[in-house]
Amino acid sequence: MKREIEKVDVASLSKKNTYISIGIIGMMFFIFGFVSWVNAILIPYFKISCELTNFQSYLVAFAFYISYFVMSIPSSIILKKVGFKKGMMIGFWIMALGAFIFVPAAYTRTYYIFLAGLFTLGTGLAILQTAANPYITILGPIERAAQRISIMGICNKGAGILAPLAFSAAILRPTDDSMFAQIPLMDEVTRAAALDELILRVVIPYTVVGIVLFLIGAFIRFSPLPEIDTEHESEEVSKANSGKHSILQFPHLILGAIAIFLHVGTQVIAIDTIIGYASSMNMNLLEAKVFPSYTLTSAIIGYIAGILLIPKVITQKKMLKLCTILGLCFTLLILFAHGHVGWLNHDADISIWFIVCLGAPNALVWAGIWPLALDGLGRYTKEGSALLIMGLCGNAILPLIYGALADHFDVRSAYWVLFPCYLYLVFYAFKGHSIKNWKLRIS
Repeated sequence: MKREIEKVDVASLSKKNTYISIGIIGMMFFIFGFVSWVNAILIPYFKISCELTNFQSYLVAFAFYISYFVMSIPSSIILKKVGFKKGMMIGFWIMALGAFIFVPAAYTRTYYIFLAGLFTLGTGLAILQTAANPYITILGPIERAAQRISIMGICNKGAGILAPLAFSAAILRPTDDSMFAQIPLMDEVTRAAALDELILRVVIPYTVVGIVLFLIGAFIRFSPLPEIDTEHESEEVSKANSGKHSILQFPHLILGAIAIFLHVGTQVIAIDTIIGYASSMNMNLLEAKVFPSYTLTSAIIGYIAGILLIPKVITQKKMLKLCTILGLCFTLLILFAHGHVGWLNHDADISIWFIVCLGAPNALVWAGIWPLALDGLGRYTKEGSALLIMGLCGNAILPLIYGALADHFDVRSAYWVLFPCYLYLVFYAFKGHSIKNWKLRIS
């Protein structure tokens, strides 16, 4: 006989169980960050080793994040069928498979097999994100959801700081800078041998990552993480949703999914393009590799501000408004501010530091959108979460637009792609989240 999945109401959890659950989910967000933000170094690494254009190199982000769009709805179906814990285990095991695909990809130096591995990694993450984000959102009072998400953000971005540095330490050598300069001058046979040696360096790191992901999946399955009940609604929520039969009838959710799409695109552009922008200022890869970590450090500062200030000093709604406006201002400074500054042993145009600054407001935009978009969904929470996770394909689309603009114009002008994104985010922060039906009221 099939055993029923034992579900608990979140209100019945003790403080100890709640803190243990937050700790386990925090560990998961650390893994999310490590696997996701290593793309910041993979993009320039593959560009060199597989001899790619800007547009082709940003297919790394496309292949990784388009899986969120493809797999989010199937993810919600999996979670409804097997529950949160088994779903998380499946997600980690699929990610492990994606990491192992890097091994044959490296031995053949075939970029498209790497992209298949990245898509598989993203598929596993789609399941995990569809589970973890609503889980942490409802694991306590809704007015403190942004605070809890900020804690998860520190775990995520903390891993993101380490990932490019750890990956570059594993695959880059002190002599690589001179080799990169010599590659265009090599004959075809010598160049192929050098590039083969370069790409094979990913085999050991990704084999280790695959093993670790498999073991974490097994741990999650047998961990004390409770199976939270999201199917039963309160009387108030049930009454509000009585005439609704689809998630498409929740405008604040649909508009929130669009906001997530644009927000994550701006976030990944700020991190994954900054090495290329630094290179345009005559920095070599070994120096430029630290800039994604600066942006992620800025994001952690934003998360710490969220933990300290929300909701005691400022509500999560007002913080979202402030952060979207700051994002718009920093974008204009990236485009129009000029002047070289020397800071942290770097001599660079001041505009690159405004890209770094984007990390702080971007951190709390995500934390602000989720509780507003999921508010009042009740039994539609899993489907609503899946729709928001679909929005993560913005990480796939917007970097490609940036790459195309960079190839056609230049790497700085390409940052114009951020401007309309932040305009929409300002709209959602001030108005979009409060729209509860699609009827237009004319007064």
